[in-house]
Amino acid sequence: MNMSKLSDFINVDRNIQFGKPVFKGTRVPVQSLFWHLQEGISIHDFLEDFPSVSLEQAQRVIAWGAKHFEFPESVLDETIIG
Repeated sequence: MNMSKLSDFINVDRNIQFGKPVFKGTRVPVQSLFWHLQEGISIHDFLEDFPSVSLEQAQRVIAWGAKHFEFPESVLDETIIG
């Protein structure tokens, strides 16, 4: 994968899904990808459920998430999860 900005794959617009991050060119919330993965649903099944999302978009968002946790400050954030 070549270098790209996250904004090449994700859009945030208050008029789409109440401003939640969505996959660019779709109305599919990025959160739905992580929910699928959390529930043990494969990325390929996710893409079948949301055909407007490309495999590249999903892979780039996952790669961004993985890269984000390389930085200690991201795990020092006290945001409550779950």
